[in-house]
Amino acid sequence: MSEFAIKLESPSDFKEVWKECLKIIKSNVPNLTYNTWFLPIKPLELEGSKLKIQVPNSFFIEWIDERYNTLINNMVKTVLGDKGELVYVIMEEDDSEQPEELTFESEKTAVVNNIQNVSSDKAQKAELSEPFITNLNPRYTFDNFIKGDNNQLARAAGIAISDNPGHTSFNPLFIYGGVGLGKTHLMQAIGNEILKKNSTKKVIYLSADIFTVEFVEAIQTDTVNEFASRYKKMDVLIIDDIQFLIGREKTQDLFFQIFNMLHQSGKQIILSSDKPPKELKGLNERLVSRFQWGLTADIQPPDLETRIAILKNKSVNYGISLSHEIIEYIAYNITSNIRELEGCLIKLLANSSLNEKEIDFELVKKTVKEIATNRPSNISIDQITKVVCEFYGVEENKVREKNRKKEIVLARQVAMYLAKKLTNASLKTIGLHFGGRDHSTVIHAQNSIEELIHTNESVKEEVTSLRNKIEYSL
Repeated sequence: MSEFAIKLESPSDFKEVWKECLKIIKSNVPNLTYNTWFLPIKPLELEGSKLKIQVPNSFFIEWIDERYNTLINNMVKTVLGDKGELVYVIMEEDDSEQPEELTFESEKTAVVNNIQNVSSDKAQKAELSEPFITNLNPRYTFDNFIKGDNNQLARAAGIAISDNPGHTSFNPLFIYGGVGLGKTHLMQAIGNEILKKNSTKKVIYLSADIFTVEFVEAIQTDTVNEFASRYKKMDVLIIDDIQFLIGREKTQDLFFQIFNMLHQSGKQIILSSDKPPKELKGLNERLVSRFQWGLTADIQPPDLETRIAILKNKSVNYGISLSHEIIEYIAYNITSNIRELEGCLIKLLANSSLNEKEIDFELVKKTVKEIATNRPSNISIDQITKVVCEFYGVEENKVREKNRKKEIVLARQVAMYLAKKLTNASLKTIGLHFGGRDHSTVIHAQNSIEELIHTNESVKEEVTSLRNKIEYSL
C-alpha cells in the first residue's frame, strides 16, 4: 500500500484522495482530455480503500475505461494501495431513481459487463444525457460583434445559418482573414446563437491543431473509429485555423470522411483560415474543392468608423470612460486589427490603475506609441519556411518529412528557430507546421541553431541575413 493510502484516517479525506488522483491523471493526459472527461467527476466518499466517485452517465465510464484503463489501474494502486477500488456512481437525471454503482477492477471486463446490464430504458436515457462539451465561449455573441463593411457578408451568412443550420446554401461557410479580425468571435457567435434557438443541437468548436492532437492520441490508443464517430454525430462542426491541416495527410483523409458524412446528412460545417481555400497550398485538392461548395467570405481589417464603434463598445464593457477625441485618436493610429484595439484599452486601464492617473491624452499617446513600437508583424510560419527553403535550395515539403539529410535538417531547424523568434506561435503549433513534430523537437532545433550561431560564423551570417529578409521584405 502506498504511503498516501496509509495516512488516510478520516472519511473527509475523500476529497484529498481524489485531488491526488487528479494530479496523476493531469500529468498523463492532454489538457483537453483532462478538462473534458476528468474534471467533471466528483468524489463522494471513502470507505476504507474504496473511493466512490460520481460520473454523469455510463458513457463516461466506457470512454475513460477504453482509453485509460492502465492509467486508472496504476493510479488506484498508487493512491489507494494494492487493495484499492474505484466505484463509479452514475447519477441519473431522475432523482427518484437510486444511483447505480459500478466498481472499477483491474480488468476492464468487469466494468463493461456491468454497463451492458443497464436496462434499455436507462441506456437510452444515458445516450440522451451523454456528456458534451461545446468549447464555445458564451461571451462571443452577435450582440457584441460589431458590424462593419469589413465583415458584412460573413456576418449576414452567420445569421442566416443560425436560423437554419445545415439547410442554407452557406454550407460549408468558410471565413478567412488575417490575425485578430474577429473570425473566432463570429464563428462562436453562430454556434452560441444556434444553441440559444435549439439547445438540443450538438455544436462543437475547436481549432484544427487540437483536432490533429486528438487524432494522434486516437491513433496511439487505437480508438480512431470512436474519434471519427464522435465528430460524425455533430449537428454543427466549427473548425478554426483549418490551415493547420496542411502537411498532415492522415488527418486530412479522416477530416475528408467526416466532412462528407456531415454534409451529406445536412449538418452544418463552419471553417476559418488565414487564406482563401485555393491559396492553401499543401491541402488535399478534394478538400479544397469541398471547402468551396458553400460560401467563402473574407473579413478585412476594420475601417475607421468600425474601429471607433469597436472602441466605444469595448470601453463600455471594461468600464472605461473615454472622450470621443481620445477614441478617435486611438482609432486613427491603430489600424491593423481588433486585437490591438482591445490590447490598447487593456493597457490604458492597467496604466491608469497602477499609476493612479486619469486617462488623458498624454497617457493615451504614450500607450499608443508603445503598442505601435512593439506591434508584432504579421509574419507567418509558412512565410518563414518559404524564405528559408528558397535560401537553402530545398523543397518546402522536405522539411516536413522525416528526412535526415544534412541540408534539410539545417533548413528545418533554422525555420523552427526563426518561427519561434518572429511569431507568437507556441512550440506545439510550430511543431505541427513541420510534420506534426512535438515541442521537444522545436526546443532541440532552437538550442542547436543558437549553439551554431555562437560557434559558426557562416551560420550566424546566414541566420542574420534570413531574419532581416523576413522582417523587412515581407
